[in-house]
Amino acid sequence: MDTSETVAARPATLLTSTPHVHTKLSAQKAMWLVVASLLPPLVMGVVYFGLFQLLVVASAVAGAVVTEAAIKYFRKQTITIIDGSAVITGLLLGLILPPNFNPVFAFIGSVVAIGFGKEVFGGLGYNIFNPALVGRAFLQAAYPVPMTTWHKPAMAVDAVTSATPLSRFKFEAAASHGGIDLGSLFFGNVGGSIGETSAIAILVGMIFLVAVKVLNWRVPLAMIVGMLIFSGIFWLVDPTKFAPPLHHLFMGGFMFGAVYMASDWVTSPVTNKGIWIYGIAISLIVVMIRLFGGLPEGVMYAILIMNGFVPLINRYTKPVIFGAEK
Repeated sequence: MDTSETVAARPATLLTSTPHVHTKLSAQKAMWLVVASLLPPLVMGVVYFGLFQLLVVASAVAGAVVTEAAIKYFRKQTITIIDGSAVITGLLLGLILPPNFNPVFAFIGSVVAIGFGKEVFGGLGYNIFNPALVGRAFLQAAYPVPMTTWHKPAMAVDAVTSATPLSRFKFEAAASHGGIDLGSLFFGNVGGSIGETSAIAILVGMIFLVAVKVLNWRVPLAMIVGMLIFSGIFWLVDPTKFAPPLHHLFMGGFMFGAVYMASDWVTSPVTNKGIWIYGIAISLIVVMIRLFGGLPEGVMYAILIMNGFVPLINRYTKPVIFGAEK
């Protein structure tokens, strides 16, 4: 039993700052878990496109790390490279670049991704847009030819420059003559970006992230549902002109974008209702660009556009306080 002196020594009320609910999963640990989940897509990219892809990805990672360290140093701020956020940005950017991309350009892209996509807003947690996609958008504008030069996987009969499945469906009417084998799309033996072609590798990473509670499964699920609905409508209208829904799901950067880009904690909505609006809207924009736009792919633009709407989505999907009136 406590004595009167012990009870008197205790404060009547203990005030502490938020957060009051703690978890063993720190931001730094979560970042490195994401890095680990990206190993399957990286491995499959090397298997299909060759060892040179390691140099491309490593250059992107180096650009991100060096840029963040330099900016923190000149701002006289604590260098936070160990938290893994810069590594993730570089790794993500490297994996969404074409095979055999110029490593110097990859480095420059990461400089832009960190400098203009992240640090200009104040650093980790303050950026409006996904930094890796900002870097890719810059590279798309600055180096359009290398960014649209694709290679067949090494396992193909001849590893020459080739159109991606999306380009074939859009510009070569591939849907009218059988299109592309769904199995090749699922396993990744097709032309495309280094880490985006293998759906099975991306799904492995997604399952891992959901299991360790780093990924909010609602984001990719909302995008998948939206893609199946919107692409399915057009396919039902004219199956000879439009690709089947499953092909849209596994072609291009959709699966990679759904799991790793759109789900970014900082640039995605914080409410469950908002996440569904966000994910479905991204899919709608992707379908519109793929089917009616001038480009074969629209994942990057769709996510960046919806990143800009996230503050508005958060505002109008904010839960009403218990007992309050709308």
